[in-house]
Amino acid sequence: MTTQLTFDELGTPLRDTTFVVFDLETTGGRPDEDAITEIGAVKVRGGRVIGEFGTLVDPERGIPPQVVALTGITQVMVTGAPPMRTVLPAFLEFAAGAVLVAHNSGFDVGFMKAACTRLGYAWPKPTVVCTVRLARRVLTRDEAPSVRLSALAELFHVPVAPNHRALVDAQATVEVLHRLLERVGNLGVHSLEELLAYLPEVTPEQRRKRTLAADLPSTPGVYLFRGPSEEVLYVGTASDLRRRVRQYFTASEGRKRLREMVALATRVDVVECSHPLEAQVRELRLITAHKPAYNRRSKNQAGAWWLVLTDELFPRLSVVRTPRDGALGPFRTRRVAEAAQETLQDAVPLRACSQRIPRNATASPCALYELGRCKAPCAGRQSPDDYAPAAAAFRALVAGEDTTPLTTLAAHLDDLSAAHRFEDAATHRDRVSSLVRALDRAQRLAGLAALPELVAARPDGAGGWHFAVVRYGRLASAGTAPRGVRPMPVVDALVAAAETVVPGPGPLRGAPPEETGVVLRWLDQPGTRLVHCDTPWTSPAGAAGAWRHWVARAEAGRDQYRPAGH
Repeated sequence: MTTQLTFDELGTPLRDTTFVVFDLETTGGRPDEDAITEIGAVKVRGGRVIGEFGTLVDPERGIPPQVVALTGITQVMVTGAPPMRTVLPAFLEFAAGAVLVAHNSGFDVGFMKAACTRLGYAWPKPTVVCTVRLARRVLTRDEAPSVRLSALAELFHVPVAPNHRALVDAQATVEVLHRLLERVGNLGVHSLEELLAYLPEVTPEQRRKRTLAADLPSTPGVYLFRGPSEEVLYVGTASDLRRRVRQYFTASEGRKRLREMVALATRVDVVECSHPLEAQVRELRLITAHKPAYNRRSKNQAGAWWLVLTDELFPRLSVVRTPRDGALGPFRTRRVAEAAQETLQDAVPLRACSQRIPRNATASPCALYELGRCKAPCAGRQSPDDYAPAAAAFRALVAGEDTTPLTTLAAHLDDLSAAHRFEDAATHRDRVSSLVRALDRAQRLAGLAALPELVAARPDGAGGWHFAVVRYGRLASAGTAPRGVRPMPVVDALVAAAETVVPGPGPLRGAPPEETGVVLRWLDQPGTRLVHCDTPWTSPAGAAGAWRHWVARAEAGRDQYRPAGH
């Protein structure tokens, strides 16, 4: 007897699948170093165009001449265009819930992931189809010696000729995609799942283990791949657990390391969550607890570095692992913390040596004294009272009470520029920008971690609300009020059931830096509402946030450096 397949087993028909075909123009080929200059995207379903998205993007840096010659996008064209921090959320909203398609998708997706990381957005992990890979799977070498977009457009006689402009290239890619889907349709590929399975390089282990996703719910949450000894191999998050886990068993998962993980996996466990914030926090906590072999990040949330003043008569800056009150951080690596230390010592006259100096020291001054960069407390030429203002200046800067050291650093940048020492100015600008970002992030994280309790809400997109109860920078409770459900009783229940958080020492009150950062990014998103905060959530008047505009203008190579009022 033949069993009729359910709609779920058949998958999502290609005619009902929404694709967002997109293309980028950039200043170069390195996602971590270069920037996007143009985004073009076309949304299609059932062979019809249902939306387009196109904009130039200010890369906030120069465009190399060879790139201008290739794309025709000049510096004048992008001046005044919206920056990526404005364009990115609009694109993510345009593409939400769709399958992303790009010609050589690794390049375009790599830049979008890098932009999300840089601007504090979570990459939504959409299904991705690469038309280069699909063309190589469908077409023979004789038929298509090259699978460049221009070659495929010519082969299929598409009406749009690619020209290295993002929207036009995206429109050409739509035509190529439709021609390729016609080809695979003749081979019996009619659903999205069949298309992903049809693409090359799906290993036998991936195919055999698709059943691991069969009974998973289609809800937000965290998934854990377990190995033969019940060990946790990998932890991840998903807005739709079933859909995301299924992707590991198709060609959309191309990472060799994770294919190896799938080959070892014997079970997938899930933790259903109320909304994406809860899933992200639980992911961090589970990775920290289990330290899965195939997760590369977040295994040690306590592994950050901090910059502190030593507790001695003539305090100095020291890079440490354990924060204390008044520390600056967190920094991801020791090298980054040391770079901030060096920049601070250019603005605050703290000693750079590491020896302990007694009150009546009589040592010989070092070379820094001869260079005028130290007043030689080690030789008794500076008293503790004379030295104290330097330590006080660092404390005031970190606390957001006084940004005079930043003004000093900005003035030095002006001096370097006026002296036409442009390479030195660029190096100094980058160092100061990094310090401002570190101070800004540290002060904002510390401000959140200082709050005993905060309750916030975000729209769920369907007329309801997502709620988060945050205590001392940690997520203490999470829940939802669907459309039609009175929200405040839900809030009261979440607060009553929330985890008790005992604050610890240091600027973050013992909260893991990554978790507090995830919570802060969620709170910062447009549309978030503050339901309750038992103490005012404030920012110091002298916080480094006032210097964000200075950083943006300095990195764009503009003439003006100081923020308003400085």
